[in-house]
Amino acid sequence: MSLKETFRGKRVLVTGHTGFKGSWLSLWLSSLGAHVYGVSDVEYDEPSNFSVSRVPEVLTEDIRCDIRDLDQLKKHVSRIQPDFLFHLAAQPIVRQSYSDPMTTFTTNAIGSLNIFESIREMDSELVCIMITSDKVYENKEWIWGYREQDQLGGIDPYSASKSMAEIGIRSYYKSFLAAKENIKVAVGRAGNVIGGGDWASDRIVPDSMRAWAAGDDVILRNPHSTRPWQHVLEPLGGYLLLAQYIKNAEKSYELEAFNFGPSAEQNASVGELVNLMGDRWGECRVEAEQNLSTQKEAGLLRLNCDKAQSLLGWTAVLDLRRCANMTVDWYKAHYGKQEDMQLLTFKQIAEYEEGLYQVIAKQTV
Repeated sequence: MSLKETFRGKRVLVTGHTGFKGSWLSLWLSSLGAHVYGVSDVEYDEPSNFSVSRVPEVLTEDIRCDIRDLDQLKKHVSRIQPDFLFHLAAQPIVRQSYSDPMTTFTTNAIGSLNIFESIREMDSELVCIMITSDKVYENKEWIWGYREQDQLGGIDPYSASKSMAEIGIRSYYKSFLAAKENIKVAVGRAGNVIGGGDWASDRIVPDSMRAWAAGDDVILRNPHSTRPWQHVLEPLGGYLLLAQYIKNAEKSYELEAFNFGPSAEQNASVGELVNLMGDRWGECRVEAEQNLSTQKEAGLLRLNCDKAQSLLGWTAVLDLRRCANMTVDWYKAHYGKQEDMQLLTFKQIAEYEEGLYQVIAKQTV
């Protein structure tokens, strides 16, 4: 069954739809024929993919609501009665979690529980995908990829807040939702994503794009830190396939978590990623500096995605160079002001979706 067959005509609620991943997901869902309802906080940064790709044009409703406001969230969910819900709203920046830990904890942990409290009285069928992070794992800095059953943990406030969210999700599900056959829930965990339209601070891709567009050098704080880099469309494709999978699952389905990340061979350091992007951009410079920060952020983290490949047919479509090229092409088009960015974003989505189907088809032969 194609994704379009699953989502066409369905009411889909996306929290965090003004954010980087949420805006791409909203556009993808709209291209599948879904009626997309977005819920996000009143404040969001500009520029953003949400505005540059004109996401409001494709939404059925664009809603401003802080997910920590349970009363308002419940009213919107009750009124919309979604068929699918993708929860992406979060405070996603590690360094910001140190400067404002309480907002990070309440948004990421309590906000997730508010989603469950808002849906637990629903009588209609609902598929709910809760997005957390690869940083929920107790990071031992080893070379092996983490599996879904590995220990949760987290030293920095962001990682801890996402682990707290997962513990709360499992408790709430077991206590209140497991007996409801109309509601199915899964958790998606993904690593660092790159792609056009991300302008968040303290992220290497938007920092690099801003610098090069202004003719400045890129300064690397942690050039040797290794991350499972992937294009934003990779985990989003996984989330869509996951929603499709649990919708069609047996009534006895229980809450499960799924990793979505690149193969171990595609893990790369910050420096390697920036060099690839620089090759595509052309005429740019990169410098590394010593990182004097005392704030702790894990340096090596890999995911094992065998479960997603086995049960969903999902695997990464793009190698790192293609991820870098797609990302740079998007930003160069934006800064060059020569293309309709919504059309370019839809084009990249369509090309990726075709590649995803090809990968799935090869696995079923």
